[in-house]
Amino acid sequence: MRLIFLALGFSVVLATSALGAEGDEQEGDVAVSMRLDEQGHGVVRAYTEISAPPEVVYRALLDCDRAARIMPGVRRCKVLSSSAEGEIREHVVRFSIFLPPVRSTSRVTLEQNRLIRFTCIRGDIRACDGAWRLTPIDDGRRTRVVYDFWASPPFGLPLDLVGRMMRRDAPAALRALRRECERP
Repeated sequence: MRLIFLALGFSVVLATSALGAEGDEQEGDVAVSMRLDEQGHGVVRAYTEISAPPEVVYRALLDCDRAARIMPGVRRCKVLSSSAEGEIREHVVRFSIFLPPVRSTSRVTLEQNRLIRFTCIRGDIRACDGAWRLTPIDDGRRTRVVYDFWASPPFGLPLDLVGRMMRRDAPAALRALRRECERP
């Protein structure tokens, strides 16, 4: 318990430096925008292009064995159930050594090679919703990837800190996804 209070205190200090984290920016080959919505959720949108067909990108995003290489902080990914409508997945994420791991269970709906939509249904993140949208370009040889995500902060973390983590992690995830998909 003492560790959690220490982590939260440290988070407040970090959050003061995160003020002004809203806005749009181009980070090399990835465009990212971050804002806070009317309900106080962090909202991020990031996009890039990958030199691989949508099928390759889609498979990489759904592969739990690759999740830790693609998504920053992911320690575990597990498909709890699967049906024609989609999946129920659990992720355990460690955002920082100063914070405890976050557990999140999501309902995932799929449109093959086009869309992966997820909604938090239980866990430490009180509310989240997001999608990976895949659009073929160059006659299907390449893929435009758009990542949209909004979330409420887990266990009372300051929203500005969460916004900073989202802004940091979205471009990192897209670059890691590119490395996974463009690997020979």
